[in-house]
Amino acid sequence: MDWKHHAIWWHVYPLGFCGAPIHEADPHPGPRLRALMGWLDYAVGLGCSGLLLGPVFASATHGYDTLDHYRIDPRLGSDADFDTLVGACRERGLRILLDGVFSHVGSGHPLLRRALAEGPGSGAAAMFDIDWGAPGGPAPRVFEGHASLARLDHASSAAAEYTADVMRHWLDRGADGWRLDAAYSVSTDFWARVLPGVRAAHPDAFFLAEVIHGDYAGFTAAAGVDTVTQYELWKAVWSSIKDRNLFELDWALQRHNGFLSSFTPNTFIGNHDVTRIASAVGPDGAVTALAVLMTVGGIPSIYSGDEQGFTGVKEERAGGDDAVRPAFPASPDGLAPWGWGVYRAHQDLIGLRRRKPVAHHRDHVGRRPGEPALHLQGAGGRLQRLPGRLHRLDVHTPGHHPRRGRDRPVGAGRALSPGPTATRPDGGRAMDRAVGLCPLHLSLLCTT
Repeated sequence: MDWKHHAIWWHVYPLGFCGAPIHEADPHPGPRLRALMGWLDYAVGLGCSGLLLGPVFASATHGYDTLDHYRIDPRLGSDADFDTLVGACRERGLRILLDGVFSHVGSGHPLLRRALAEGPGSGAAAMFDIDWGAPGGPAPRVFEGHASLARLDHASSAAAEYTADVMRHWLDRGADGWRLDAAYSVSTDFWARVLPGVRAAHPDAFFLAEVIHGDYAGFTAAAGVDTVTQYELWKAVWSSIKDRNLFELDWALQRHNGFLSSFTPNTFIGNHDVTRIASAVGPDGAVTALAVLMTVGGIPSIYSGDEQGFTGVKEERAGGDDAVRPAFPASPDGLAPWGWGVYRAHQDLIGLRRRKPVAHHRDHVGRRPGEPALHLQGAGGRLQRLPGRLHRLDVHTPGHHPRRGRDRPVGAGRALSPGPTATRPDGGRAMDRAVGLCPLHLSLLCTT
C-alpha cells in the first residue's frame, strides 16, 4: 500500500491562518506564507503526515475566486516563499496537498476579461462558459449563483489543457497532489480527460475531490480521482452526537464500510466550510467525534484549530465563514493554555491509529467468520461492527471514572478551548465548568 492511504492531513486555510486581509485590499503585502514554518513541528507532533493547504493562488478575496493559478497570492508571498515552505515540509517528511479551484475563476480573471472584450472568436473564449446571446450583452455563467465566480467550459479542450498544465506546474515545484474544489459541480468526464496526463508525469500524485453527496464510489471510478470528501459520515457523526441518535451513525457507518471495498474516503469532523465540531456538539462531544474519526476506515484530515478545541459557527451571509477561518498566533506558544489537553487527546488517538491499524483502507476490509470485530457502543447498546483489531479505548464524559490498567481515557473531564486566544471575559472559566454536555459513553472494543 502506498503513502496515500496512510496519510493524516492537517488542514489549513492559509489566508485566514496567516492573518491576510480577505474582504479588503492588502495595504502591506508580504511573505505571510512563511508563518506556517513555525507550525510544521506542531503538525508533526500532532501525528500528521501532510499539510492540506487551502487556496494559495492569486485571488480577489477568499481564495476561491482565482485570478492567476500560476502565481502565489501576493497577500501570502511569492514563489520563493512557497518553495521555502515545500523544502521545510520535506525536511520533516510532510506531504503537501494544494487546493485547486477549476470549477470556476474570479470574474476579474484576465483571460475572462480578454474573452469578453474580444468576443467568441478569441482564443481565450474557449476556456469559459459564456452566454454570448444574453440580454444586455455577453454574460459568463456563474457558479451556484455567485456573480463573482465565472464557470469554466468543462466541455472544451482548452479548459482541460489549462487545468492539467496548472496541476503539473505545481507538482513540478514540489506539491504532492490536489484537492479539487467543488469537483461535484464538474462532469466526471472532465476529470477523466485531465488526470491521466497529469498522472503520466506524476504517477504518485494524490487527487482528493470535493463531493458533497451522491454516488461517491461511482464518482471516484468515473473521474479517476483517488478519493472524495465523506460528507455523509461527517454529518452523521456530529448529528448523532448532538441529537443522541446513534441510528443515523449506524446507517452511515454501514454505507461507509461499503465504500471501503472500492476506495478509501477522506474522513473529517471539521473543515473551512463548516461549523467547528466543538461548537456543533460541545466540548465532550468533540472528543467523542474525534474517537470515531480516528477509529474508522478512511484518510482523515484534521482542520487546524480543532485539535485545540477552537469554536466557531458558520453563518449563511457575506463573511459568514470568518469565524471558522481565524488568524493564528505567530507560533504555538501563543495558543491559550486550555487547548493543550485536546491536542494531547488528538496525539493519543492518532498514535493509536498508527500503532494499531484497523479498517483504514480497502486493503484491510473483510473479516473471516468468527474473527473478532471492532464495535462502537453507546447508551443504546452496540452501534456498529467494523473489521479490524484495536485495543480497548473509552471516551468518557466528566464524572465517569475509567477502569485502571490498559484502558486509557481520552479527554476525560477535560475542557476544550473556546478559541485561539484567551480573550473571553471569563478567561475560559465557562469551559472549565463544561461538564455533562454529552452523556454518550463511546467504547471501541476489540480483542487482540
